[in-house]
Amino acid sequence: MLVVEEAPRPKPKPGEVLVRVHAAGVNPVDWKIRKGYMRAAAPLQFPATPGFDVAGTVEAIGEGVTGLHNGQAVFGRGSGTYAEYALAIANQLAPKPSTLSFEQAAAVNIGAVTAWAGLFEAARVQPGQQVLISGAAGGVGHFAVQLARWKGARVIGTSSAANVNYVRTLGAEKALDYHTTPPASLGRTVDVVFDTVGGEAQTPLWDALKPDGIFVTIAGRITEETAKQHGARTAGVSAKTSTELLQMISGLIDSGQLIPHVGRVFPLDQAAAAHALSEQGHGRGRIVLKVR
Repeated sequence: MLVVEEAPRPKPKPGEVLVRVHAAGVNPVDWKIRKGYMRAAAPLQFPATPGFDVAGTVEAIGEGVTGLHNGQAVFGRGSGTYAEYALAIANQLAPKPSTLSFEQAAAVNIGAVTAWAGLFEAARVQPGQQVLISGAAGGVGHFAVQLARWKGARVIGTSSAANVNYVRTLGAEKALDYHTTPPASLGRTVDVVFDTVGGEAQTPLWDALKPDGIFVTIAGRITEETAKQHGARTAGVSAKTSTELLQMISGLIDSGQLIPHVGRVFPLDQAAAAHALSEQGHGRGRIVLKVR
């Protein structure tokens, strides 16, 4: 249950920054943690404030922090970002892209960093490869389409019928309505599958993968044995936010090569409604809370 309450303003420890939050991204991991689905990896101590993605201004700086100053507009990863003030590790923040609003900047971190890790660190996507991205209109998927295209790959995206044209505008050569066009219609022509959906939607994706292709998912886990049964490979995704990566992503954004999409914006006191929408799993882009 999400409720809005007054809480003490946190104080930054060495290496930390206090951010005055202007906007916070709403990610599926937020409500999964709230519901206890991830208690083994992310146990909660109540009361707990959700949220990781943040955009705002530097309010205070902890000991040893360099490269940031009070009042500076920043974005990246924080802790308990559904709040007016939130703490962040300094090396997980970067200056906000100059071309973005705070709401747009709050939609970037987890989506873009996860897409980057899945495509370039796990799958090692190369120019000219054919990449199939499931959930291509979602918070991670819409970044993955654009990043794969930027790398020079040929991109195919799956989505609902309502988002097929949107996926094409992101740079996908083909966009498949997953209700009517199965991945098997592609033949085994795909070098990389990047799955952002998981569950039952994952199984048909194997039918499009080339022998010795690579299947990467951020929605569950695939064993090497399962991949071998399909004549393919797999690799895990380890998405880690860093100032350096955020600066790289920011450069792509400010040059117009990467555009974050904000699906819905809710005020902070409607965080429960934002979670309810996220749980439906059919959104376009990232849901955002406007805090200030």
